[in-house]
Amino acid sequence: MTKKYFGTDGIRGRVGEFPITPDFMLKLGWAAGMAFRSMGACRILVGKDTRISGYMFESALEAGLSAAGADVMLLGPMPTPAIAYLTRTFHAEAGIVISASHNPHDDNGIKFFSGQGTKLPDEIELMIEELLDAPMTVVESSKLGKVSRINDASGRYIEFCKSSVPTSTNFAGLKIVVDCAHGATYKVAPSVFKELGADVTVLSAQPDGLNINENCGSTHMEQLQAAVLAKHADLGIAFDGDGDRVLMVDHTGAVVDGDDLLFIIARDLHERNKLQGGVVGTLMSNLGLELALADLGIPFVRANVGDRYVIAELLERNWQVGGENSGHVVCFQHTTTGDAIIAALQVLLSLRRREESLAQARQALRKCPQVLLNVRFAGGENPIEHPAVKEACERVTLAMAGRGRVLLRKSGTEPLVRVMVEGDDETQVREHAESLAKLVSEVCA
Repeated sequence: MTKKYFGTDGIRGRVGEFPITPDFMLKLGWAAGMAFRSMGACRILVGKDTRISGYMFESALEAGLSAAGADVMLLGPMPTPAIAYLTRTFHAEAGIVISASHNPHDDNGIKFFSGQGTKLPDEIELMIEELLDAPMTVVESSKLGKVSRINDASGRYIEFCKSSVPTSTNFAGLKIVVDCAHGATYKVAPSVFKELGADVTVLSAQPDGLNINENCGSTHMEQLQAAVLAKHADLGIAFDGDGDRVLMVDHTGAVVDGDDLLFIIARDLHERNKLQGGVVGTLMSNLGLELALADLGIPFVRANVGDRYVIAELLERNWQVGGENSGHVVCFQHTTTGDAIIAALQVLLSLRRREESLAQARQALRKCPQVLLNVRFAGGENPIEHPAVKEACERVTLAMAGRGRVLLRKSGTEPLVRVMVEGDDETQVREHAESLAKLVSEVCA
């Protein structure tokens, strides 16, 4: 029976536990190499973030790919969207990222890109999965894959990011703080903003293999908020460990999330008659985003939570812009996947065009109070389908009388049930969310 290894956001697991082990990575590299080699000679790019397990898994993956006869090009620590871009640039058959995104250092995972910088075709995924169940063989020595390193990968990606804004762009006079989460953006992000003229203060850009995402980056904004205020900066930019999420801080220290950034980018494109179609959000996007876009006459649809679903919806509708409130922002007019640096550049460009601050730009989006609580879920019966939970959700929905909404969902990357309530009255919203979270916790016990 075929195992389904390709999840919503790639293969993930805690280091030392199935499926993320050196043995598994060796076999996965071999299976991927065999699948792509079946269509002819192939080159596969491999990048990673800065967590310590990346060295071990990179070596295992490299050995498996070589054993299958696939040539390997190593990129070293690079943002996830950079691997998508470089895979296209080098006309490789696939790109592989070793990363667990915003998770702690003792997690790791792997994600594949096709030669076009998009998700793998279903037939390739199926072939790899079937090969994972087959005995591993090694090609004869004359056909073993060769391994090389792309030494100018960072420079290539920096220039690509800069090409997403007009050549005349100059951020001189803009004072920003950039938090790299001790992750994959630590080399490239500061250079991009500095080379475009900004005055840049850099935080969390000294990775040691263990400090990725630790009390920094887009999952821990307190350090950035304090630095923006202390430096009297115009704004702050926070990335996650693999560089596909971005959040910001305005000059007052207030956090500006993915909904805000998505609105600013979409509004700018709309004002310049360059917005193709509408905007894709998710089930977690704030109702205020939908209403603000409607005021501008911009269509809005919701996809399931996860950048993969946002991208699928954009492709289905032939639209360009979408994202999540967590900071995944997709700008198809520039790239093939969510790219935090490019999204940040589009926001800065919009601010310059309108001659306004980040705090002013976000005022046009009035958010409805939204409370999100996480309840740990160890497995077993799905608590969301429990009769008592379903009844409680219906009761809360009726109580808000059409002025709010309730959403319960299981996380795709962590053992959590996320309880979200949104509505007009913040006190009422929090009471409902806490009541539902308590019930879910009791059901999970």
